Order: sequence, then structure tokens, then C-alpha cells
Amino acid sequence: QIRRATVEGPVIPRQTSEGGQHMNRLATAFRDLRRNGAFLLMVLPGAAWFILFCYLPMPGAIFAFKEFRVDLGGGFFGAIFRSEWVGFKNFEFLFKAHDAYIITRNTVLYNLVFIVLGLVCSVAMALLLFQLTQKRLAKLYQTAMFMPYFLSWVIVSYFTFSFLSVDKGVVNQLLGTLGVQPIDWYSDPKYWPYILVFMNLWKGVGYSSVIYLAAIAGIDKTYYEAAMIDGASKWQQTLRITLPLIRPMMIILTILAVGGIFRADFGLFFQIPRDSGALFPVTNVIDTYVYRSLKVLGDFGMSTAAGLYQSVVGLILVLTTNKIVKKINEEQALF
Repeated sequence: QIRRATVEGPVIPRQTSEGGQHMNRLATAFRDLRRNGAFLLMVLPGAAWFILFCYLPMPGAIFAFKEFRVDLGGGFFGAIFRSEWVGFKNFEFLFKAHDAYIITRNTVLYNLVFIVLGLVCSVAMALLLFQLTQKRLAKLYQTAMFMPYFLSWVIVSYFTFSFLSVDKGVVNQLLGTLGVQPIDWYSDPKYWPYILVFMNLWKGVGYSSVIYLAAIAGIDKTYYEAAMIDGASKWQQTLRITLPLIRPMMIILTILAVGGIFRADFGLFFQIPRDSGALFPVTNVIDTYVYRSLKVLGDFGMSTAAGLYQSVVGLILVLTTNKIVKKINEEQALF
């Protein structure tokens, strides 16, 4: 036994070994923290935003299944637990409304058009900016197209009104000089599908094109040099090199956009038409309908039910779209 102990050495207790491994893991974690500290600081504001406005409010989904009443006592949280369970009753107002078909149709069709045209216009704009040889001019165009993304829809609505006003609008004054009768834009619904699509593209294409431009800039330049040696034109380089290499980015952004197909941009559909009742057949979407309904009713449960419905449908659409992409090309799927 003495000889065996001498050969094998002293026996190290198991607890000491596990403690050493734990210290090594902590040391590795602190070392990674110091090495990636700058990146973590960059992520911190976005992470804090998601935690405060996305994850912490999640328990509030319970409102969708309760008839919330503040007068039950016990404070805010006490009223939540004392409120009566109503099951799916809060969802009925959205599905049984007489405008249910119209608001669902408008929401889905507008978003489909936004996704398709937004993808085409953003990629086309990114390709055009990439072809500019003068970098200063490219930066100028890029900044000019990116700026509308930061403007509030409230501000944009006033600019739109200055163009479409019946009395003093720029468009009607121009039509008057051409001998055409002025148009009451805010009372005629037939023009507004085109106006809303144009405004959405004007405000969002610049932001999306910058994302695609960054993806194009990351492509290895040797591909283009080899194509030029082989005599490929700019159009052929775009079709055979650029578009295939940015396809994964296009697919990812499209999948994420499909997830929001039941969510409309409230500012676009409420502020730009200036809440005109004559335009409701073409501007009323789920978000604006819920806002107008609950502005009168003031029911927390109904508004929560509408938001939960949009979120669940969006999740299902993302999972379905990702599964379809995964069957076609597994490497280009989101997860």
C-alpha cells in the first residue's frame, strides 16, 4: 500500500478539484469580459431596451384573459389577481367586429406589398450606390436617403398635408396651373393605397439599402476582379456574384418582415391620412382599429388580446417561413 501511494502520488480530494475547476471557469469568464468589454458596452443599451420594453411586460399578457378592473382594491397588482377570468372573451371584439375582414385584409395586403417592394427597391438602391465611383457623392446620396428614416410620422404628416391640402397644397396648385380641377385628397380613398405605399418606401428604403450596401461591401473583391478578367459585364457581375452572395441577408430580413405581417405601422396609417373617416376603407388596419375602439371603451383586456394575437400569429409565420427556407436551403435559414 505504501508503494502504491508512492507511485500514484497523493490523492487529491474531489472537492478541491471541483473548486479549482470553478475558479478556472470564473477566471476565463472575467478574461472574456475584459477582452470583449467594448462590444458588451455597445450591446448594453439595446439589451436594456429589450429587457424593459419586451421581456418585463410579458407577464402582462394575463390581461388578455381577464376582465381587469381597477376598483377591486389591493393596488394595481391586487386588482390583477382579483379580476375575473374571462377566457377568450376579450378576443371576440376583434373577430366579431363588422370591419374584421376589412382591417385584416388591409393589414395583410399592405404588409405584403411593403415587403416585396421594399426588398426590390432596397436592393436596387444598394446596387446603384455600390456602383458609384465617387465616394463623396455616394456618401451624400446615402445620407440623403437615410435621413427620412429618423423623421417622426407626425412631422412627415405635416409635410404630406402641405402637398395634399385642398386649398393650398402644392399638388393642387400645380394641377390648377395645368387646368385640372383640384382633388380633395383626404376625402377620396382611391388614391391612398398608392400614397401609403409611396410614403412607406420613401421612409424605409434608405435604411434597408444601407444594410444591403454593407453586405455588398463585405464581398471579396477578387470575385469581381476575376469576373472582369473573364469579360463579365457589370450586369453579369451583379447577377452572378452580388445577388447570390447577399441572398442570405435578403432571406433573413424577409423572414423577420413576415413575422410582422399582422402588425401595421400605426404612425403611417393614422398620422398620414390625418384620421380621416372617409379614408377608413383603405387606411383602417388592426392597430388603428384597436386604438379607435379602445379610445372609447378603455378596456385593457381587449387591447392586450389584440397585441397577443398579433404576436402569436407573427411567431407562427416566422417559424413557418423559416421551415420553408430550411427545406429549400438549410444553410440560409434563420435558425
